[in-house]
Amino acid sequence: MHDQAKDSFHRKLNLFDSSAMVIGSMIGSGIFIVSAEMARGVGAPGWLLAAWAITGLMTVLAAMSFGEMASVFPHAGGLYVYLREAYGPLFGFLYGWTHLLVIQGGTIAAVAMAFSKYLGVIFPSVSSYNLFLHVGSVEIDFVELIAIFSIILITWINSKGIEEGKIVQNVFTVLKIAILLFIILVGLWFAAGTDSANFDSNAFKRSTDGTMDIPGAVTIPLFAAVAISMVGSLFSSDAWYNITFASGEVMNPRKTIPRSMIIGTIVVAVLYFLVNFTYLKILPLRGSPEDLSVLGRGIQFAEEDRVATAAMFQVLGKSAEMLIAIVLVISTFGCNNGLILSGARVYYAMAKDNLFFKPASFLNKKGVPGIGLTIQAVWCSLLCLSGTYSQLLLYVVFAVLLFNILLIAALFVFRYKLPDAERPYKAVGYPVVPILYIALCAFIMGVLLIYKPEYTWRGLIVALAGIPVYYIWMWRRKQRKLQ
Repeated sequence: MHDQAKDSFHRKLNLFDSSAMVIGSMIGSGIFIVSAEMARGVGAPGWLLAAWAITGLMTVLAAMSFGEMASVFPHAGGLYVYLREAYGPLFGFLYGWTHLLVIQGGTIAAVAMAFSKYLGVIFPSVSSYNLFLHVGSVEIDFVELIAIFSIILITWINSKGIEEGKIVQNVFTVLKIAILLFIILVGLWFAAGTDSANFDSNAFKRSTDGTMDIPGAVTIPLFAAVAISMVGSLFSSDAWYNITFASGEVMNPRKTIPRSMIIGTIVVAVLYFLVNFTYLKILPLRGSPEDLSVLGRGIQFAEEDRVATAAMFQVLGKSAEMLIAIVLVISTFGCNNGLILSGARVYYAMAKDNLFFKPASFLNKKGVPGIGLTIQAVWCSLLCLSGTYSQLLLYVVFAVLLFNILLIAALFVFRYKLPDAERPYKAVGYPVVPILYIALCAFIMGVLLIYKPEYTWRGLIVALAGIPVYYIWMWRRKQRKLQ
């Protein structure tokens, strides 16, 4: 008897599940760490909050615009499908190529390594100094081993079906929201009645007296410094669109996906802003790397950039390090579940179009792309072993902004090409909101091109390297048809 499960996805994701996917994929380790480097760049507490506020605004604006495309094309593959339909298969392929190599692949590897490193705080035997395997020039330490094991475990869970994947996602997302609310409420309770120097008349005055090494405080103009610092906040706020990849498994996707993206991005934007406000209520922004005290180092020079640990140390004392380690283990595991679950759907859609390995287009008996999940797991595991995941992350933000501009521009393309298409959800504020988002992205990309070329050219090269690969792939397809 023919098994329908092998031919179609199972629509099991409701609005709550979809929103949990958005929120859970966004909240990883970034919110607990990146504010330190951002604080060194902007040099003033007011501008740190402004950077997070602008990031939140950009993310919500993008979600509002992407929602319309999700309502027009409620198909597995999401962003890949939008680019393919707007500009042709080459642009869809370039997105899928960059998605696997850099955007999703690099992020999954980095999050898995963060999970493993923080697990090492709880279990010291999980250490980069503790080798699991050493054969000739090949070395695998326990941090890499556990990171790879976590990828394999999450992949296995999601190969069992969308029901299993969504349960894990929902549980970990609720835990992460509760954790961030705990940090906010406990931190603000601790800081109640105290006067923070971060919120005096100098809140927006950058430190330029030369007494501290704050990169960019003197040489880089203010708005450029804010734009550069947003690399951290934008990376921490990425992956909100992952729910579009799983469109084939969402109930009433034309309405559910737009709503879930808007709900999810608003929730995370508010939480991120309040967490950073809490950091600033507890710790001074400015500090010195030579100081040995938590307050003396401030947010700028929190030990190993672990701002959340430093803030909670002031509230809870020595136990904060273990607490935040547990928090990060939970947060990174839940984040990777969302990334791994959704990512394989892109390769499924590409394979359906004969732009990826054909086996990735098959669904297993549980109705999920098991082979696509496996291919993704193998690549991400190799990135963990290679150590290149951290460099790939430097390219992620620029690549994401580049494709987001193309995707927002696609909204105008579809309004022209498909004026009569069914649109249960329409982009709020069209055309002003999409234009505003494109302008903000273009400004940040321009600043990065000038001041941080290491964040830009290599990411652009990775994306453009897909062009010859695409034409080679198409040539081989043609040759096979002729045989």
